[in-house]
Amino acid sequence: MRRVTWLDRAIGSVAPRAALRRVQARESFIALARGYDGAAKGRRTDGWRAAGTSADSEIAVAGGLLRDRMRDLVRNNPHAAKAVSVLVNNIIGSGIIARAASGNDKLDAQVNALWETWSARCDADGQLDFLGLQTLACRQMIEAGEVLLRRRPRRANDGLDVPLQLQLLEADMLDAGRNGDLADGGRVVQGIEFSSLGQRRAFWLFAQHPGDSVVTTRRRLDSLAIPAADIVHLYEKQRMQVRGVPWGTPVMRALRDLDDWTQAELVRKKTEACVVGIVLGADEAEQGIAPSVVDADGNRVEQFEPGLIAYARGGKDIRFNQPATTAGVAEWLRAQLHIVAAGFRMPYELLTGDLSQVNYSSIRAGLVEFRRLIDAVQWQIVIPMLCQPTWDWFTEQAWAAGKLPQPRIQVEWSPPRFEAVDPLKDAMADLLAMRSGTMTLAQAIARQGHNPDAVLAEIAAMNAKIDALGLIFDSDPRRVTKTGVMQPDPGLTSP
Repeated sequence: MRRVTWLDRAIGSVAPRAALRRVQARESFIALARGYDGAAKGRRTDGWRAAGTSADSEIAVAGGLLRDRMRDLVRNNPHAAKAVSVLVNNIIGSGIIARAASGNDKLDAQVNALWETWSARCDADGQLDFLGLQTLACRQMIEAGEVLLRRRPRRANDGLDVPLQLQLLEADMLDAGRNGDLADGGRVVQGIEFSSLGQRRAFWLFAQHPGDSVVTTRRRLDSLAIPAADIVHLYEKQRMQVRGVPWGTPVMRALRDLDDWTQAELVRKKTEACVVGIVLGADEAEQGIAPSVVDADGNRVEQFEPGLIAYARGGKDIRFNQPATTAGVAEWLRAQLHIVAAGFRMPYELLTGDLSQVNYSSIRAGLVEFRRLIDAVQWQIVIPMLCQPTWDWFTEQAWAAGKLPQPRIQVEWSPPRFEAVDPLKDAMADLLAMRSGTMTLAQAIARQGHNPDAVLAEIAAMNAKIDALGLIFDSDPRRVTKTGVMQPDPGLTSP
């Protein structure tokens, strides 16, 4: 029931519609405040400032500084470095493997062989293969928030089976200062050009890294537009944004404060350990340590050393140092690292390596949720935004070079397998899934990070060799002789 005040009635006698709008607005506000405590205003929320700016506006202001600070943390903070390493190792691991899936075995074998040869020399810098580029790209996505991969077509006489190479570019190469509307209805947002329909049309890139300290006469200070068809932009979209942010952004301040506290605690402990005792004088005004502390030669002591005994002028008494206790430090540090792990979206145990408070069930439960995250990143970010475009470039260029009969060929991707907490239980679960028809043998092999066709071909070849040798395998290989005759099991007795 709406509450009508005397003022509402007075206004209603002159302007009924205005009075009605006044009552409705008040009731709507009361309902909103009652339904959402987070929208309440008062003393407890006076310091809460929440801007309603777009993601692009926020990133335009803070993106560069966030990248610089995150890189500094990864360089100098062990927890930040470990977090990035754990995420990369789980997302990419030994690499996300590609295999052709056109349905034509002969064509698939041809494409796979060509891909294997090309991927070993695909790096424009000549140092990594495609799996190594995956690792570096994923690392940059996590650490800097984004990374660019540029297609580099090559000449036919460059000695490549497929005249194509890939070049990784850091996010700093993107000219974030280019913004505004274009004459044809398009627009540029932080160096990325869009058409009037909102499609990516070009990336404005610097010729050299803007932070490069090497000055050359050939260095260009302006950026050039590179067609979007030649660029892969890898980043995580958390809102409707055109550029990414470092994954450790929520805990940057926590990491910095934790690092400062650790250093301060270390300095305090070193100082307490250095000062053993202080000899005090009779004059109360002369009982200070510095600047009146001198050594045996009369020289002023300006730093503490292990086992130091400081003498004050006119010393008559000695007081030994009593270091403060450190009770609760370990618990506080563990709590802070739990916060850091949550910010990086990983279990505390993976961040720190501390397994002292887990058992099989608890660590497996924590890994299940983490693996869901990794699985989502692999299939929703890395594979569609990095791996698939690279495969399309490869098949198109191979077709143009006359190495493949068609420019588009289906592909299947196999991310690295997760190490089992209990291999026997996981193997039995896969076996039951295959027997129940909910999983195929190829899927089980792919989950292990292997190519099913290659594994099955190897098994068939090995079985053929075993049959040729006349060997018969049993659960105990020691019972098989060279002639294939089974020896009696000494653990069994005749009836």
